[in-house]
Amino acid sequence: MSSARHALLELRNVQVVRGTKAVLNGFSLRIESGEHLAILGPNGCGKSTLIKTITRELYPVARPGSKITILGEEFWNVFELRSFLGIVSNDLMSWCTGDAVGRDVVLSGFFSSNDVYPNHLVTAEQIERADAALEQLQVLHLAERPVGEMSSGEARRVLIARALVHQPRALLFDEPSNSLDLFAKHALRETMRHLAQSGIGIVLVTHDLSDVIPEIERVVLMSKGRIVADGRKEETLQPAPLSEVFGLPVEVARRDGYYYLW
Repeated sequence: MSSARHALLELRNVQVVRGTKAVLNGFSLRIESGEHLAILGPNGCGKSTLIKTITRELYPVARPGSKITILGEEFWNVFELRSFLGIVSNDLMSWCTGDAVGRDVVLSGFFSSNDVYPNHLVTAEQIERADAALEQLQVLHLAERPVGEMSSGEARRVLIARALVHQPRALLFDEPSNSLDLFAKHALRETMRHLAQSGIGIVLVTHDLSDVIPEIERVVLMSKGRIVADGRKEETLQPAPLSEVFGLPVEVARRDGYYYLW
C-alpha cells in the first residue's frame, strides 16, 4: 500500500449512537498525512465520541455510504494503528498505577496496558526507544520517578513520550491542557510546537481556543455532533462562527500567533 496517496484519516457520513442518541450524525472529515489541525468545540459537542470512534473504542452504525479509512484502508489491527496515530489522552494517566515510574509508563505503550507487568517481555530495544522518547520530551530524569510524585505537567509529557515511542506519523491530543497550571500549559504548548515543527502531524481536540498553537493551519468547529465550520484558522476563528458554536457572544484577540476568546 502506498500511503502517500491516501489521507491519514477519513470519516465519511458517519453516524455513532450512544444509548438512544445519535451523537455523531452524517459526520464527514478528512485529515491529510502530516497536517496540523484543531477540532474545537464546547463540552458535549461530540468530541469525545469522535476520538473514541477514531481509536475504535466505538463503532459507527453500518449504513450505505458510510465508512472510516486510515491511510486508505478500512480494516486495521488496532495494535498496528499505534505506528500511525499516537493518542495523548488524560484518561490514560488515570489508568496508570501511582507507583509506576516514568519509563514503565512509556514502556506500557508497547503492551496497551497501564504498567509493565511480570508477563510482559520487555526487550533492550524497547527500553532504548522508551528512553529516547523521554529524552526527546526532555523528561529523561523522570524515568525512575513514580507517577504519584510527578506534577500534572510532568505526567503529561510522559504521556506524550508514551505516544511517541511507536514513532507515529501523527499525534492526537485530547484536551491536553486540562488540569494544568499556567506554567505547565505554556510548557505543553511549546512541546506541541516543537513536535509540529519536526514534521509529525498534529490533531488537537479541545474546547480551549488558546491550545491552538501557531503551527496549526486548519480549524474544524463542532457543535451538536456536526461540523459547522472547517477551514483556515484565520477564517474560522472569528467572532461570528465561534459565537454560534459556544452559544454566546464572544470576542477574539490574537497575539504572537495565538488566539484568545472571551
